[in-house]
Amino acid sequence: MDILDIKDKLAGISDQTLLGKIASEGSLIKVRAGETIMEPGQFIKSVPIVIDGAIKVLRVDTEGKELFLYYLYPGQTCALSLTCCDVAKPSEIKAVAEEDTTIIAIPVRLHEKWSEEFRQWKDFVTQTYQNRFQEMLKALDAVAFLKMDQRLALYIQAKREKAGSNELHITHQEIANELGTSREVISRLLKQLEKKKWIELGRNIIYIRDDFEELIKKNEV
Repeated sequence: MDILDIKDKLAGISDQTLLGKIASEGSLIKVRAGETIMEPGQFIKSVPIVIDGAIKVLRVDTEGKELFLYYLYPGQTCALSLTCCDVAKPSEIKAVAEEDTTIIAIPVRLHEKWSEEFRQWKDFVTQTYQNRFQEMLKALDAVAFLKMDQRLALYIQAKREKAGSNELHITHQEIANELGTSREVISRLLKQLEKKKWIELGRNIIYIRDDFEELIKKNEV
């Protein structure tokens, strides 16, 4: 990628020297939808910056159950990956390409060097921490304070916003894995939403009403 392409994706970085180093020293990597980019226990060798597509970040327990934390979109990187880089610890998260995705991988040694050399890189990292921390708080609040039907509705809305479509191609089991519950619970709650005519269910597809978000805000779940 050239400097102008990177600048367009990283709105907070305008330093031409830094943009040039990202372009020349970062590695452009393409991953297919569903491909696992990082597993718990792996040591992180580079900082991934999403250029196109989306990455899903999950927490995995000792039994292999997954809990969805947040998405990474173009121009974003993972705060938990940065934390592991800073303290040389293995990854504590799982990262999966939600769709065909392109990332720029910045070697850890450069992340450390640039944090001292470039104020805009340091600001980029700091902003990443703040944004991902807020998203993890939302995920924690959902687990601690919301019923599963409310979490499911918010999950569907988040998926719709990410996809930019009222059609979600996803299985009940995939939803259950990300919300940390069983397929049977998800199927039952989806049927309830269908009875309310909020959604319509097909084979591995969910059709969502245009006013779904407004219905959520009215607390009619």
